[in-house]
Amino acid sequence: MNRKNLPVGVFVYFVIAFSLGAYFTFAAVQGDFGLFSRAEIDAEASELQVQLDLLNAEVVLMENLTHRLSDTYLDLDLLDEQARAVIGLLRSDEIVIR
Repeated sequence: MNRKNLPVGVFVYFVIAFSLGAYFTFAAVQGDFGLFSRAEIDAEASELQVQLDLLNAEVVLMENLTHRLSDTYLDLDLLDEQARAVIGLLRSDEIVIR
């Protein structure tokens, strides 16, 4: 058989093989589960971890304030501060200037 007269089947086989290889390579890099998506997911995970750390710190602060206003432990300074901030309570000897 001459090189000039290659069967069409061999050519079609190589075209299909190359097309499948190109498709799977593209999918591995840019597909839904590809390398770029993985990088985006990792960046989002680190951002969400930072948000989780901030929320945990806020929870610890709120637990501390709740404990300081509980029946077993009452912080009078915090109670006075909250009464002033929330309901605008004043002592009788104070003057308010607006």
